[in-house]
Amino acid sequence: MDSAGFIQKLTDVVGEQFIHTEPVALRTYDCDALTIYKGVPSAVVLPESTEEVRRIVEICRECHVPLIARGAGTGLSGGATPLPGGVLVVFTRMNRILEIDYENHLARVQTGVVNLHLTKKTLPHGFHYAPDPSSQAACTIGGNAAENAGGAHCLKYGMTTNHVLEMTVVLPSGEVVHLGADGEDAPGLDLRGFFIGSEGTFAIITELTVRLTPNPESVRTMLACFSQVGDACRTVSDVIATGAVPAAMELMDRYTIEAVETVVQAGYPRNAEAVLLIELDGLPSSIKPLETLIRDVCEKNNCSSFRIAQTEEERENLWMGRKKAFGAFGVIAPAYYCLDGTVPRSKLAQVLEEFEEISARYGLRITNVFHAGDGSLHPNVLFDDQAPGETERVIECGAEVLRACIRAGGVLSGEHGIGLEKIREMKEQFDEPTLGIMERVRDAVDQDGLMNPGKIMPDEEHIFPLASGGALARMGGGMTK
Repeated sequence: MDSAGFIQKLTDVVGEQFIHTEPVALRTYDCDALTIYKGVPSAVVLPESTEEVRRIVEICRECHVPLIARGAGTGLSGGATPLPGGVLVVFTRMNRILEIDYENHLARVQTGVVNLHLTKKTLPHGFHYAPDPSSQAACTIGGNAAENAGGAHCLKYGMTTNHVLEMTVVLPSGEVVHLGADGEDAPGLDLRGFFIGSEGTFAIITELTVRLTPNPESVRTMLACFSQVGDACRTVSDVIATGAVPAAMELMDRYTIEAVETVVQAGYPRNAEAVLLIELDGLPSSIKPLETLIRDVCEKNNCSSFRIAQTEEERENLWMGRKKAFGAFGVIAPAYYCLDGTVPRSKLAQVLEEFEEISARYGLRITNVFHAGDGSLHPNVLFDDQAPGETERVIECGAEVLRACIRAGGVLSGEHGIGLEKIREMKEQFDEPTLGIMERVRDAVDQDGLMNPGKIMPDEEHIFPLASGGALARMGGGMTK
């Protein structure tokens, strides 16, 4: 089939209004939030239903054209970066909340539903959707499941995988299957967990049934300030060691504080080397003794100041600073490269010291804002993406940061996924037999290698060069002429 015939088949599925093939329109979708790598697809299609997705998959399989799924494009590892010549399936239109079952604490949604929209819908009824990535005002629940996204409150409530009960997915064969069940467990293999976090390399998610969490009766938000980052890190470990599990424990260093206070004015003291944003929730009777415990631990670790938000407005301001931290870096650098290696809590101080050494060696500033309670780091390498050679240097600096996490007994990713960003380091995290079984599992599901190729697994065939004057890439498959 020629190119025109292929595009016409896709157009017949979604309609002329919902397919883009013009160069300017395609450039709009050439990357996700990781802008270092880019690729231009041959077409962007916006389906409205599972049936339309099924037909798109069948057409692409027939013509041997790769498929890449995209939610809101907020991913930070290049998972939704298009393979040049492939078809990008964008879920902007599949944004309906299909059903809410308050009695059973469930909601059924299309894959393109924005994370925060579900919480806003259910909050007045006493519920919310617990996973809360920093991009929750824009990111989609389907994308969260594909990456197994986390968030500030995942310390207590768990990752996305702990809240997805059932999924409808379209396999590379074009078959539609349902994974999991509405209940707590389902008989047979846990295929739901198998597909969550697979970054679109196994199938395309079209619908999800997710768990709704009752709103807590009481919430207390605290800000602890420190003159040494190491003291803040030790506070995190010491709090968890007592058996207390706060809803969230977020750490921000002095560079982050500087940026946030310039842009958001959240109320963080500019003279602090680090701040800990700590939140407790639950029954009022259980929170009070935890407040005292946490204050004592902070003071034991040389906390310079400690305060508890007295109003909802004050609490929201403290959290606004954390949620807007990444965007605020624009006031101190033209660009940033956000990583998400995860280490044991006891190694936080050690690893942050290594980051300082790496920063000095590469001559690049590294800021830190992260989910301290579960050791999920977010080191951000600040740089000028217009300076010749600096992007390449940033990538090497980022690789060193990830290697430091591995050496400390950690892992490459806590929530952003591997995508394009960490493919090289997969061989440092896993041995050949482990990588081999991963590849065989993927190939068993996607025999033709058309689902988001070139992601997660080390791959010499599909290449996404740096975004310099427009990206080009080698592609292992293409449309049959």
